[in-house]
Amino acid sequence: MLYDLLRPLLFQLDPETAHELALQGLSAWQAWLQRLPATATRHDPLLASDLFGLHFPNPLGLAAGFDKNGALPHVWAALGFGFAELGTVTALAQAGNPRPRLFRLPAEQALINRLGFNNHGAAAVAAALAARLADGRPPVPLGINLGKSKLTPLADATADYVASLRALAPLADFIVVNVSSPNTPGLRELQSEAELAPLLAALQAENALLARDGGAPRPLLVKLAPDLADDALPGLVALARAHGIAGLVATNTTIDRGVLPAGHALAGEAGGLSGAPLRVRATAVTRRLYQLAGRALPIVGVGGIASGADAYARIRAGAALLQTYTGFVYGGPGFAPRVVGELRALLARDGFANVADAVGIDA
Repeated sequence: MLYDLLRPLLFQLDPETAHELALQGLSAWQAWLQRLPATATRHDPLLASDLFGLHFPNPLGLAAGFDKNGALPHVWAALGFGFAELGTVTALAQAGNPRPRLFRLPAEQALINRLGFNNHGAAAVAAALAARLADGRPPVPLGINLGKSKLTPLADATADYVASLRALAPLADFIVVNVSSPNTPGLRELQSEAELAPLLAALQAENALLARDGGAPRPLLVKLAPDLADDALPGLVALARAHGIAGLVATNTTIDRGVLPAGHALAGEAGGLSGAPLRVRATAVTRRLYQLAGRALPIVGVGGIASGADAYARIRAGAALLQTYTGFVYGGPGFAPRVVGELRALLARDGFANVADAVGIDA
């Protein structure tokens, strides 16, 4: 209710300024939130699942992009999320693209961003996150999303990702390899099989060194674009399986403006479109990936999830887990408990004993 009152004031601000204020506010409350009983971790046999060797108390996670520098690892469980993905983090610190670079489309419940992986860099993020986790980890899994530094030539992308993995993997429960953002020039070229195969091989080789050093390899997931042609998906699924990838994140933001009303005032803004207009395509990609891989390659469904009905449809299309960013921006702090509660009611209505039983039944 408080957010409903504050949102019109926040939405009068530049979107990125409002985002920064939200982060500052949550940071100020982090120590207090950390002491609250985390609603996300209350055991519910209908919602809980085990994937990648990790326990997820509910399937709804925070998507990458909101907590870019891992400043709030203890907040997300308290807000009802079953897991959180921090980042995107790059090997080199970078300021991102010039402002303005974030735009609201309220009528469409959407955002356009061309932030460009603004973050403090892998070494700085790792040091700060290690300090925040020194007194204990949050009660839900934490992933870290890795991207390529803008100044790193595409030919050197593998070394760039490996450096980030080396710095951050010890702090993560899982790692997401982001080769699908539209806001770093050339990045999406890494989704081609010829480019992706050596990248995944090098990352898994570095990942294996964690075990040699007394740790454990981290589950690696790959985040794909919604704009990939359907005929590219079988090869990518085969490649992921060949390199021991734990799962796929489907999908990143879209550069397609055909999903917006004709003549939309912001259709000409460069960047990735997220939110409700992405829902249909993200669901279609999830369904196709599930048809190709089944449960051998769990899918994290993201893009346009704003309600329990959206979450349920994505699960039935093949998503084992879910993520949200834009829905959370519009829905506020009560968003995750509301969506998870609605999802639970739908699963119970249809007689499922566990959320995993509903995965892919419409695919």
